[in-house]
Amino acid sequence: MEDQEILEKFKNPDSRNWAFNQLVRQYQQKVYWHVRKMVIDHDEADDLTQEVFIKVWKHLLDFRQDAQLYTWIYRIATNECLNFLKSKKRRFFLPINDITEELSQKIDANVGPDADEIQLKLQKALLKLPDKQRLVFNMRYYDELKYEEIAEILGTSVGALKASYHHAAKKIEDFLTNT
Repeated sequence: MEDQEILEKFKNPDSRNWAFNQLVRQYQQKVYWHVRKMVIDHDEADDLTQEVFIKVWKHLLDFRQDAQLYTWIYRIATNECLNFLKSKKRRFFLPINDITEELSQKIDANVGPDADEIQLKLQKALLKLPDKQRLVFNMRYYDELKYEEIAEILGTSVGALKASYHHAAKKIEDFLTNT
């Protein structure tokens, strides 16, 4: 179903629930994996995904359509992730290294017997990046979003994103070659 059709049906109180269910069906998995790559833990990603869709429900009537619907939803998800990680660091008074170690342990705990060693190393390398660089890398590398789409989601310039992605890739390369 097209975004425009979902938005039109959502405006009508009689079809609002149906339209929202279609929207969730269409974007839930993408949002979940976007969030999961940032917070690592399944339960936390699940809770945050629910929070994202609660915010989408509350604000969808205010959506101005000056962006694509999925970039608007990704922006909400991105902000939820960054706020969650920030509050987690504050709540436990943990330095960034301790949060990185905790997330790294969660990666190890969630690894199945047939886990790809290279992917495991990549995930641990990603944890070494600052949150925003990790977001940019994940959106570009895993979600295969264009720089213009990421710029719209994060509210920054394409040039800054390219630089951020380049720095992230270099840090990951350095981590992978030195471990």
